[in-house]
Amino acid sequence: MNIDAATWQALGVLLTLIGLLASVVLWRRRGATEGLRAVAWSLLPAAAGLTGTLKLLWEIGDKILHWAVHLVFSPLVWGGVVLAGISLVLFAVTAAMRARATGAREGEPSAKELPAQRSRKKAEPAVQDKDLDDIEAILRKHGIS
Repeated sequence: MNIDAATWQALGVLLTLIGLLASVVLWRRRGATEGLRAVAWSLLPAAAGLTGTLKLLWEIGDKILHWAVHLVFSPLVWGGVVLAGISLVLFAVTAAMRARATGAREGEPSAKELPAQRSRKKAEPAVQDKDLDDIEAILRKHGIS
């Protein structure tokens, strides 16, 4: 469907005129605040028609509709959906296995055993610096090191 720019602009103006008529009715029934808000909404289709946004929105909607129809009626796409579902199930199963540590090999320590096997000796500083001795003493005093 090939529609020229003038037709899109005319459609925007037509939608604006319909909206302005509805705004008058709304103004009389609910007051000036609601009427002015309706006028603001009514001006948007004309602006969209004049800027080319109305055509863009139409094309986006058309592409989404085409994609949805292709999704529903294509067995190949449904095969992809099934594979994605299987993948999600496998991710969930492996996450549960990690949480229980049932997948750990016999030679590997499990996550629960690691903290108990840590050594308690202090790590030696990489560089011996006499200026840092005061800082280390303060940290030891407060039980931080």
